[in-house]
Amino acid sequence: MAEDNRNKPQGSSNLSEIRATRIEKVGQIKELGLNPYAYKWKSSHHAAKLQEKYVDLPAGEEIADEVAIAGRIVARRVFGKLAFFELQDETGKIQLYLEKKRINHTMSEDLVGAFNHLKKLSDTGDILGVKGTVKRTEKGELSVYVSEYKILTKSLLPLPDKWHGLTDTEKRYRQRYVDLIVNPQVRETFRIRAKITAGIRRYLETREFLEIETPVLQSEAGGAEARPFITYHNTLEMDLYLRIATELHLKRLIVGGFERVFEMG
Repeated sequence: MAEDNRNKPQGSSNLSEIRATRIEKVGQIKELGLNPYAYKWKSSHHAAKLQEKYVDLPAGEEIADEVAIAGRIVARRVFGKLAFFELQDETGKIQLYLEKKRINHTMSEDLVGAFNHLKKLSDTGDILGVKGTVKRTEKGELSVYVSEYKILTKSLLPLPDKWHGLTDTEKRYRQRYVDLIVNPQVRETFRIRAKITAGIRRYLETREFLEIETPVLQSEAGGAEARPFITYHNTLEMDLYLRIATELHLKRLIVGGFERVFEMG
């Protein structure tokens, strides 16, 4: 019977139990002489690059070249001596094809134990590094046919429900890291924003504008009618105001002799 680790909405008591169970797994990994929070892993590819490179690989075919990839486990299906994990990295997702007779651990020669340890000690949310060949299954799913693995980061809490994602707006903004994990379109928004700001910088720099970093805390409130945020500086023994607009210091730079300045504030 297949084991499918789809996450369901969890109450606080259930989350406490899950966390306690995963902490126990951290201890078991250490007892095996392994580090549940590895220092490094060298990948040769990202998921999107593999999908692009082997887009024409026929179903049932395998490429002998070894690849190395790392990412977060977002789904697990275990069928006795066979398992399928879905791995997600920054660029996208790819399936892991895990077979008991083939899989080995980077720090163990116990083939049977290596597969069983992975089944028992891994969960959705964990970050895993794997090596293996590229294979397209009979059902047409491009996969990494895993020969070695390494648990890189043991997750202590489950991911939100995979079918509904993280929908609570306040929680999305307060736990942006979870939002980025379960809502791929949010990562794309970050990329687009980064490209926009980089484009603005390039546009201004080609016109000989100088980028400046002005103080975030100011001794005088600025920003027209906006209500300033006030904080107290213990060492200087004075009130400071969180800036609202960057223009005051930029204007002072112009007074000081600069002709073209800007700040991404």
